[in-house]
Amino acid sequence: MALRPDEFYEHAIAAADGDCRLTLSRMTGWDVSPFEPDGLRVSPLRPPVLPEPARQGEDPSDCAACGRSGEGIWFDARWRLTRIAGVGVPLALMLHPRDHYDMADLTDELAAELGVLTTHLVRHIQALPYISRAHVYRIGDGGAHLHIWFFARPEGQSQLYGSWLVVWDDLLPEYPADIADADAGIVVDALVASYGGSRAAD
Repeated sequence: MALRPDEFYEHAIAAADGDCRLTLSRMTGWDVSPFEPDGLRVSPLRPPVLPEPARQGEDPSDCAACGRSGEGIWFDARWRLTRIAGVGVPLALMLHPRDHYDMADLTDELAAELGVLTTHLVRHIQALPYISRAHVYRIGDGGAHLHIWFFARPEGQSQLYGSWLVVWDDLLPEYPADIADADAGIVVDALVASYGGSRAAD
């Protein structure tokens, strides 16, 4: 059985210093880390907060994602795709179910569709010129309505490998929107051809 919140905190704090700061992670020593370890320090570990605060959209009646169910660059009867603006990587897309579901609530049929759609999107993103990988993320701590992130990693930027990509994305200057829009259009056209659905009306 997993540790209770108080047990987890006590277990972690036993490894911390007097200010409740853990040591730097192994990841900060990786050559792809965006930070130099000298002078970097870990924030104090805070005790658990219970009950946890509600995520945005726990109640479907006030879910922002449900309120935007008609917005996107690609749609089918059950899914929609949006482009996330203002990012530093070449392209960031987000896939949402049109109805209010979290991942654990998906029917087996929707879960199967999610797997197939994810694979198609990864293929089409990675087919873009100068893109090496499509990173896929599901976090779920901020919003209750399922949303899957797709980040395009630029070719040749070896420091952007792996789990640090989302941090680098936040540090990089904003990628040119016109190029990202054009690449998103290429992905959408390929998705319509390979999977179905339709491009958003211009």
